[in-house]
Amino acid sequence: MEKTEGPKRKFGLIGKNIDYSFSRGYFREKFLKLGLENYRYDNYELDDISQFTEVLEKNPHLAGLNVTIPYKETIIPYLDSLDPVARDIGAVNTVKKTPEGLIGYNTDAFGFEQALLPFLKANHKKALILGTGGASKAVAYVLDKLRIDYLFVSRRAGANQLAYSDMDQETMATYHMIINCTPLGTWPDVEAKPMIPYAVLNPHYLLFDLIYNPEKTAFLEEGEKRGATISNGLKMLELQADRAWEIWNS
Repeated sequence: MEKTEGPKRKFGLIGKNIDYSFSRGYFREKFLKLGLENYRYDNYELDDISQFTEVLEKNPHLAGLNVTIPYKETIIPYLDSLDPVARDIGAVNTVKKTPEGLIGYNTDAFGFEQALLPFLKANHKKALILGTGGASKAVAYVLDKLRIDYLFVSRRAGANQLAYSDMDQETMATYHMIINCTPLGTWPDVEAKPMIPYAVLNPHYLLFDLIYNPEKTAFLEEGEKRGATISNGLKMLELQADRAWEIWNS
């Protein structure tokens, strides 16, 4: 019997609770369209980032990986070097395997910037970033680049950081862009949303949610019914995925 040739190149996603993953379906469809029969993309569900070395050992054909919640920051010590953008942000969502070792990149920043730009208006000079994880760092990097002032919002107050309990209508009135970087509202818990004073929202506001499933989160629905401009994270995901593909093939 003729032996079937194994995959020439493997890719995948590491994270936790990633059955819903956008990336796997997106790249498998891309491989079909490009006729790449010996390419494969799998999810690698990790209970702890220490299992990353086991993934590498068991998958010698791995050429590249995407990284998602909650490992965008904890992956860094396992890498041999970082692209300058990933180093500045302090978070990695793309890993490329090279003869020189594993290199970490951040394509979230590219995806977010390109997805955000079409929505920006003159009054979008100040932003609230909901959440303080790896994705929020990429968002902050882009806002710095675009010279948009911002504050983080989290459970506890800190330097350049408000607590949700400190949010009031007066604060909201000066920040016309609100970016949700938390997982609140992700399927299947679609009723959940960040606890901010939604009543102040009006058509001057832009609400951007990094979540893409559901298409319209409870956070975005609160903005839409008050006339705000809204966007989910699907375009950002597509853009960051295509940028990762370029990196893996460069």
